[in-house]
Parts: sequence; C-alpha cells; structure tokens
Amino acid sequence: MAKPKIGIIVGSTRPNRFADKPTEWIEKIARARGDAEIEVLDLRDYPMPFFNEAMSPAWGPSQDETAQKWQKKVAELDGFIIIAAEYNRGPTAVLKNAIDYAYNEWNKKAVTFVGYGGVGGARAVEQLRLHAVELQMAPTRAGVHILLPDYLAVVQQGKKLEELAHLNQSAEQTLDQLVWWTKALKAAREKDAQEAEVRAA
Repeated sequence: MAKPKIGIIVGSTRPNRFADKPTEWIEKIARARGDAEIEVLDLRDYPMPFFNEAMSPAWGPSQDETAQKWQKKVAELDGFIIIAAEYNRGPTAVLKNAIDYAYNEWNKKAVTFVGYGGVGGARAVEQLRLHAVELQMAPTRAGVHILLPDYLAVVQQGKKLEELAHLNQSAEQTLDQLVWWTKALKAAREKDAQEAEVRAA
C-alpha cells in the first residue's frame, strides 16, 4: 500500500496568526518520520464565503468554485492534522466554515489536532472532535495542546516549539495514533471500493 497522504490544515487566516509556528513544527516532525506524505493546506488559499449553499454538501454539489477546489483537495487526502486556535471557547469561524463546506470527502478518514490557547485549545478541540464524529471521521484520542506558558515562551522569550520536550513527546504520540488510523481506514476504504467494483461487474 502506498504511503497515506496527510494534510495539515492551518485553521487561522489572521495576518498576525500564531498558527504558522505550530504548523511548521508539526510538519517538520511528521515529514521526518517518513511514514506518510505530508501537505499543508492553508485556508488563506481557499477564501470561501460563509456557507450559503442551497443544500448541504452531504446531499449535493457546491456551486462556489473555491469550495469545489477545497472539496477536491480534501478528497485527495487520507488523514488530517488540524491546527486549531481557540476563540471564546471554540474553534475559529474560518475553520468551522471550511469543515462545513465538505462532507463525503471527510468520511472514513482519521483526524487529529494541534490546539493552542489559554488551556491549549482544549475546548476548541473538544468541539472539533464532535464535528469530526458527525462527519464520519475517526478523531484520535491523543492531541497536542500548546498551553499558555508554552505560547508565552515562544512569543515573549523567543523559544522554538522544538525546544519544548513535552510537546515533542506529545507530537510523536499523536502522530503514532494518527498514522495508524489513517493506514487502517485507507485500507478499509480501498477494500470497500474493490468490493463495490466486484458487485457492479
């Protein structure tokens, strides 16, 4: 089986976003493992309007061209790492909007989270886990949570995330789970597709 393709979704589009730092950090760790192909999906490259389609993407195609481009990209990937900021105890609006612009493309795929905020983005990540289940995804138990002291060490003291040993350990545990589930679900989807071809023959 070919290596699974995992996308890192940058869940903030603000000009002064912190998200670039955890994105670059987790991307470097994931690439170094060599057990998956890694691609960064920056939501700045997919400027979708607030969801206003005639129907859910679960039931019909989207009309917006950028949304179609986004859905095609999501469909190409086997698993996801979502970089999640926490705003007012929840995920960013732009991230939730991007999630809502696809449905079938998310199905039967694994997802994990790198959260940051006052409590490591834990409340945003908890909501995102519920959204993932509704989208028929498999969220991992483990996740990375960049707590306020970690955040301040980076933005005020000039430290790099890779200098924080506890985060590196958390990242490896999280990626272990994500890659396992991504491979397992990729194999299951491929088996389903093969069986469907046999039935249709």
